[in-house]
Amino acid sequence: MTVPHPYQAISNGELVETTAVEQGSGQDQGQRKIFHWVQAQVHPTYLMTLAVGDFDEIRDEWDGIPVTYHVQKGRKADGQRTMGKTPQMLGFFSDRFGYRYPFPKYAQVAITDFTFGGMENTSCTLLTDRCLLDERAVIDNRTSESLVAHELAHQWFGDLLVISHWSHAWVKEGMATYSEVLWTEHEYGAEAAAYYRLGEMRRYLSEDKGRYRRPMVTHVYREPIELYDSHIYEKGACVYHMIHAELGDPLFWQAMRAFVNTFAHKTVETLDLIRTIETTTGRNLRFLFDQYVFRGGHPDFKVAYRWDPDSKLAQVTVTQTQAKAGDRSSKSGLFDLKIPIGFGYVQGEAVTITPLTIRIHDYEQTLYFPLAQKPDFVSFDVGNAFTKTVKLEYPLPELKAQLQHDPDPIARIYAAEAIAAKGSLAAVKILAAALQTEAFWGVRVELAEQLANLKLDQAVESLLGGLQDPHAKVRCAVVAALGGIKTPASYQALAQMLAKGDPSYAVEAAAARSLGKVGAARLPALPEAEVTLAQLETVLKERAGWNEVVRSGALGGISQFQTSAAALEIVLRYTEPAIPNLLRLGAVRALGAISRGQDKTDVTRILDRLEAISREPQFRTQVTVISALGTMTDPGAVRILQGIAEHIDDGRVRRRAEEALQRVRAAIGKDAAVQTLQQEVDTLKQSNQDLVSRLAALEAQNHRSAVTDSAAPI
Repeated sequence: MTVPHPYQAISNGELVETTAVEQGSGQDQGQRKIFHWVQAQVHPTYLMTLAVGDFDEIRDEWDGIPVTYHVQKGRKADGQRTMGKTPQMLGFFSDRFGYRYPFPKYAQVAITDFTFGGMENTSCTLLTDRCLLDERAVIDNRTSESLVAHELAHQWFGDLLVISHWSHAWVKEGMATYSEVLWTEHEYGAEAAAYYRLGEMRRYLSEDKGRYRRPMVTHVYREPIELYDSHIYEKGACVYHMIHAELGDPLFWQAMRAFVNTFAHKTVETLDLIRTIETTTGRNLRFLFDQYVFRGGHPDFKVAYRWDPDSKLAQVTVTQTQAKAGDRSSKSGLFDLKIPIGFGYVQGEAVTITPLTIRIHDYEQTLYFPLAQKPDFVSFDVGNAFTKTVKLEYPLPELKAQLQHDPDPIARIYAAEAIAAKGSLAAVKILAAALQTEAFWGVRVELAEQLANLKLDQAVESLLGGLQDPHAKVRCAVVAALGGIKTPASYQALAQMLAKGDPSYAVEAAAARSLGKVGAARLPALPEAEVTLAQLETVLKERAGWNEVVRSGALGGISQFQTSAAALEIVLRYTEPAIPNLLRLGAVRALGAISRGQDKTDVTRILDRLEAISREPQFRTQVTVISALGTMTDPGAVRILQGIAEHIDDGRVRRRAEEALQRVRAAIGKDAAVQTLQQEVDTLKQSNQDLVSRLAALEAQNHRSAVTDSAAPI
């Protein structure tokens, strides 16, 4: 590749020669460089790449292999912050996968306007420059580190082992995503890894519930890119973890190393993984693949518990609520799994759990466990390895004990959710106390969210103490929670937090959004809307920073003033082309939110602006417009979404437009139904008022008659 000086050309494989030459004549004359790259190992065409630019280069190495990071001029420090752990990761994954990093070099190139987060091109990964972290962003942002780990893990799963067909993409994407969990555990500990994995499972569950359900391996799609969703990334990671838990650590890694070594520089599919597990461990895990990979869905468990003191029996009733009670004979929708149920006992500082593995296979099963004494708490699915939802219906004392003492952070989170579901003041006290004493930051994040879910004013005082939490993610969760409980105290705390600032960009952004939510509620004791809008507009003017996180948060807060013409003007102003792109996209998202309370004329202005922006070619811009339109309830949004779905070639954009179209139509229908119902209610109210008036008139007439009769002479 010949490029003008001072550009560099970075590609797959090994750089064997760089030659400077003079080319052209007249105005075209100038120094050129010829970069000669050779990729010696076989690899698929979709992993070929060429990156050209005037980069700052950071040089590193691992075990004699060159490791380089290429970033925009002036961003060397950001590049080192973001990618500096790559050599340690190379050693970690080489050890875990039992196969030394297989290529002659590893380069990472941060580029502008990249559609994806990253792309694992063989030995030359491309990353979006949005992942580059400044000094403040690194405080609470591990997403970039996880992205680096994900793309590096692909050098084995995806580049060394290549899928034979797109329908088996989960084999590589699931392991790359699970590698984020593995690296998190290595670097930050088991609790952090468990919480990270819970987040991955929730993203899959959200897609399954909110968008669609499908088998992980399927040949039903219009374009291969449609398969690249949370079913193959996040659910794929969960499947690898279930395999890991089922086999145990030694056998799991024995199987994975055999898989990598057997199929290095070859193509693989799901059946190859199944057979490798069988041949290396002697274990048949087809039941897991049949239920989680080759069919869609997961079990939704409801677990009830009670203790019988007379017989000393623990009664646990497990219901699979995703199935229908009448389908027991056909087993339709049921899962057949062996799940460990543990009984926990607390003695001072010591906690012991006695797990018993039970086969759960029916719609509802009531299990009886003879125990020497009443357990302090019950842990369903000890270790929480299975992908599932679970609703615990335990007495409050057992839930409190589990929240305080279960060693598994996911179990403590499930207990917190069940306590919040009680909806009582006692629940507030338990969650508030735990927010102060819980050691792991991830559980404290969840406690703050559950306190907000209680929707009780008493929770505000408990949350206020969390504003001083040493962990930025906890402070972020607390300010987000305060936005859900609209009181003068929450407003004052948020206003002070935003004015004072926080070391974390994410905390400031959450404070801005929450301040808008509370301020827009217009409670009697709160300042006028203009005061809140002025504070948020000051943030817009003064706090430009990393990826426009804080200013986008301020636009999110402004969008809560859905009946304010002044708020709409601010948002529209920031959708102009001259605005920095990431901030502009924040304003586009805000247009959808603010549209819900505007009058017809202003909704038309919003639709016109979104339609104009939808014609811009950038993927992220089109997807953001679709997201904004998908929150609206105006027929004009249907027209624009139809146009996008019919005329945009990108299958990902088209699919999102089609899904948003369905949401808008459903919302319009719901609004129409609500409007019709409201009209019927108004008619009934009017009829009732007429009847009451007539009854009052009759009563008055009867009263006059009675008075007249009583005054007549006898």
